[in-house]
Amino acid sequence: MTTKREDGRREAVEKQIDENLRKVYEQDVTEQIPDRFLDLLKQLREQD
Repeated sequence: MTTKREDGRREAVEKQIDENLRKVYEQDVTEQIPDRFLDLLKQLREQD
């Protein structure tokens, strides 16, 4: 059995984890693709 205090701490930790995961995901999504990678993709397309 957990106390209200423990439940509150657990909720705070879960909220913090959720926020951090969102930040990491948003950074990943907004990061640009390196030029070298784009060049390689272009070369592959030209081979077809």
